[in-house]
Amino acid sequence: MTEKHPLIDPLVKENPLSVSVLGVCAALAITNSLTSSLIMSAALTAVLVLSNATISLLRNLLPSSVRLIVQITVIASAVTVIDQFLKAYLPDAAAKLTVYVALIITNCIVLGRTEACAMKEGVGVSVLDALGNGFGYSIILISVAIFRELVGKGTLMGYTMLPLAQDGGWYNENALVGLAPSAFFIIGVMIWAIRAWKPEQREKPDFEPMPLPKREKR
Repeated sequence: MTEKHPLIDPLVKENPLSVSVLGVCAALAITNSLTSSLIMSAALTAVLVLSNATISLLRNLLPSSVRLIVQITVIASAVTVIDQFLKAYLPDAAAKLTVYVALIITNCIVLGRTEACAMKEGVGVSVLDALGNGFGYSIILISVAIFRELVGKGTLMGYTMLPLAQDGGWYNENALVGLAPSAFFIIGVMIWAIRAWKPEQREKPDFEPMPLPKREKR
């Protein structure tokens, strides 16, 4: 039995999005732009690290009756700091992301890692776990964003990659890929591909049908 690695396993083997399907809302909303996805990935990873490190330091002082309240308060504080940082130093990016940075508070990945890891492990392991889950989530987010922006607009981070027909080139923009439902299908295809590659990630059926009794031949 191989030992779990808090930094490596969340990249693919225990990826929070492809395995547990967590944090889908942001993936649907902001992956039409690679720039927005990079900033959101960095913001989520920073919140994960700050939250996990803080909860790990406080874990032995927290009564079980108030641990969730303290965890949510710590997460909300970290999100507020990151949100204000973006508004101060990257106002254009903050304007594009609108409420989605603030909604990191409701992202199940952050609360899940503070409860599953930070409440049980030391600061070092908790930070590695936060980085691993942040990077794992970012891989999916950035991959979807690259596909959507390139196919949808022919650009990456605002730079033209495919010459557009409106500018005398050969590529026509695909507005359908820019819509949020397209991200849902792209993520679905990615999850299918990953689970085809890693069969152990496939979910077991909730129940197995009972076999019908065989009829005796007369």
